[in-house]
Amino acid sequence: MRVILTGASGFVGGAVLKALSRNANVETVVPLRSPLHQMPAGVVSYPIDDLTDDQSTQLLAQRPDVVVHCASRVHIMSDTAADPLAEFRRINVDGTLAFARAASAAGARRFVFVSSIKVNGEQTLPGHAYQADDAPRPVDPYGISKHEAEQGLQALGAQTGMEIVIIRPVLVYGPGVKANFLSMMRWLDRGVPLPFGAIHNRRSLVALDNLVDLVLTCIEHPAAANQVFLVSDGEDLSTTELLARMARALGKPARLLPVPAWLLSSSAKALGKGALSQRLCGSLQVDISKTRELLGWQPPVPVDAALLAAARHYQENNNQ
Repeated sequence: MRVILTGASGFVGGAVLKALSRNANVETVVPLRSPLHQMPAGVVSYPIDDLTDDQSTQLLAQRPDVVVHCASRVHIMSDTAADPLAEFRRINVDGTLAFARAASAAGARRFVFVSSIKVNGEQTLPGHAYQADDAPRPVDPYGISKHEAEQGLQALGAQTGMEIVIIRPVLVYGPGVKANFLSMMRWLDRGVPLPFGAIHNRRSLVALDNLVDLVLTCIEHPAAANQVFLVSDGEDLSTTELLARMARALGKPARLLPVPAWLLSSSAKALGKGALSQRLCGSLQVDISKTRELLGWQPPVPVDAALLAAARHYQENNNQ
């Protein structure tokens, strides 16, 4: 089976690439703007500047069986683009659909699209998890662009017969994670007292290895065709629990001060940090029962093992 994987230089795509390279029955082709530092043996790289130009047609002339599309313009906390929605649409909608149309024309039978839980929305009430087939309610430009890409892909699939599989991950963490999760590890490693000892929210997370396992399942599983799946570790944590368990994985004490969530939230909003406050104090849960039941899938890596893997990578890389 021949698989074309986009986004192989990214956090999720790079992990998918490593997993695919271990399967002797899969020939993996990756389009890249620049060479990877460590290219797995047996992987075919293809130089490309833009997935929407003529180079993509040449790439897809290799007639893939499946395309796994991880490439995207990712969510940015402080976006400096003059028109963020237009920029997200250019890459996440127009680029995705152009590549998918070329893939269909080249005979690809399935297109696996790594989307985002932001298609569902930004938050849930505790105990009221998002379902895979809920009506989408994206809020920010990134979520809107992912939703529009999903809609375009589903329409293309209906027209051409190419199977569309959509995966909406929650926050992904694991070895090499960046952004807020990396900052959290640094705070805990340095013993910084944190005012998050009394947060009783519930948030779903997904370990990188669990997400990759689901992507691999969706490449071949017959029941995945034309479905939308939510993915998580299957264990929801409060911010307080996450910090305590991450500290344990790092071998550090968790210095968590019991500041009430309402005080944290109001203070953050006053400082213009409402979005960050929502992530730390609000809830966002997903129900993965459809993923479990339709695919017979279970998250293979427990939360504490995944946190330990992230902690070890952080410590082995000089805490950069």
